[in-house]
Amino acid sequence: MKINGRLLFFALILVVLQTACKLLFASKPEWSGFSPFIAIALFSGFIIKERNISFLLPLLALFVSDVIIQALYVNGEFAFAGFYTGQWKNYLLLLLLTLIGWLLKGRNYTTLGIGAVAAPTVYFLVSNFMVWQAASEQWYSRDFNGLMICYDAGLPFYRNSIIATFVFLPVILFLYNYLAKRKTELTLA
Repeated sequence: MKINGRLLFFALILVVLQTACKLLFASKPEWSGFSPFIAIALFSGFIIKERNISFLLPLLALFVSDVIIQALYVNGEFAFAGFYTGQWKNYLLLLLLTLIGWLLKGRNYTTLGIGAVAAPTVYFLVSNFMVWQAASEQWYSRDFNGLMICYDAGLPFYRNSIIATFVFLPVILFLYNYLAKRKTELTLA
């Protein structure tokens, strides 16, 4: 993939989309998890052939949105910080989700569907396990029951992340095809 003005514009659109969704949905518990974060990672793994760029694009989108949220938070214009303790785990998980895209490679609509279910599921399972591990005994007991309570608490976020992935992945693919290839169809490569 040759980087040109259209691809840079596409990357800017992804950053704006990620930031807008954080601003609109992250502070509302019923919408939390509704973000293009997973779809961007999958797209990058599915479509971008150069590994360094495929891993850089989702990291860039998330990082820039976190910087903007942090600036708004510092100025008292947003409810929570863009940067927080343990956030690096989300960045590592983002790389794992991009790797899932790489493994599936978006060869057809079936692999897109598998990725759209697998990536949010992996994110849900791993991130909630990490929350359970890091939480004090006061929040979740250090046994199977405590882990299940932690997973149960994360179900609304999981639901929203699956819905968001099924919404944003086709939108991102369409935008990419239109901007990079001047095609107005949902093609995979």
